[in-house]
Amino acid sequence: MLTYWLPNEPCLLPASPSHQIGIGGFVMNHKREVLVVKEKCPCSCSGVWKLPTGYINKSEEIFSGAVREVKEETGIDTIFLEMVAFRHAHLVAFEQSDLLFVCMLKPLTFEITIDEKEIQAAKWMPLDEFVSQPFYKEDHMSRKVIDICISKYDNRYNGFIAHQMTSKLDRKLSYLYYNEPEKI
Repeated sequence: MLTYWLPNEPCLLPASPSHQIGIGGFVMNHKREVLVVKEKCPCSCSGVWKLPTGYINKSEEIFSGAVREVKEETGIDTIFLEMVAFRHAHLVAFEQSDLLFVCMLKPLTFEITIDEKEIQAAKWMPLDEFVSQPFYKEDHMSRKVIDICISKYDNRYNGFIAHQMTSKLDRKLSYLYYNEPEKI
């Protein structure tokens, strides 16, 4: 967008958007197999079996974006359980800062159908095979995310649950993600 500030003082218009919001879906079945994809893009994770990821759409909730992306890339229906981790990185794609929210999802279906425009392949991969890939041995942040997801699956970690509520600020329903305190 082209702008021109008319007053003879510093421009007060906000800069263009500086962040993009991505999501990743961790889906594990009862056999401890992780739903993984290989991207078609020539990116740093090319050739690596990884979690389904993507960007949320305008006005889309984080949890519904994770469910949608997993469905689009793999054909697997899921439900959101918890947000387990997020990372904030700078100067990523399109020179923007990037927030990536990783969500724990429960599979409702198991037959994979890939989106051939985006995904090279998808499969259910045994957990041990997934984490033993060289990429996850070398990338400490990605490995930590996977370790957190495994801890959540084994009930040794609590992530954030989406709670719908109205704020007095805008009087609209939205979601607040937080940990439920232990019930005593």
